[in-house]
Amino acid sequence: MSEAQSKMTNIPDFFGELDGGVFENKLAAALNEVALGVINNGGKGKVIVQFDIDRLSASIEEKRIAIKHKLAFSKPTPRGKSSEEDTTETPMYVGRGGKLTILQEDQGQLFTLGGQPDGKLKQSV
Repeated sequence: MSEAQSKMTNIPDFFGELDGGVFENKLAAALNEVALGVINNGGKGKVIVQFDIDRLSASIEEKRIAIKHKLAFSKPTPRGKSSEEDTTETPMYVGRGGKLTILQEDQGQLFTLGGQPDGKLKQSV
């Protein structure tokens, strides 16, 4: 994997992490419903995924954002159309190059090579 690719957000992982994995299932269900509506009733359907991204705190050192993800869809029915909208939010870390992950990429060194706790972790007595 090249360095540029390692800084890119992994889309399958990203969708799997939104709303604890539930968003991915909601998207699959919406696609299924719209496709069935189009096949069974004719007409056009629509699935819209929207992301609103905002900082979680005013601190630039924290490197965390809140992603509001909205899933909206409309499907044709025998007498018109049916629509639904769902909005949830997931906090994420912003890593090198803007890579989005649910867990921080670099959590620091916890132990020395000898297996002892790092000096920063030792408790003062």
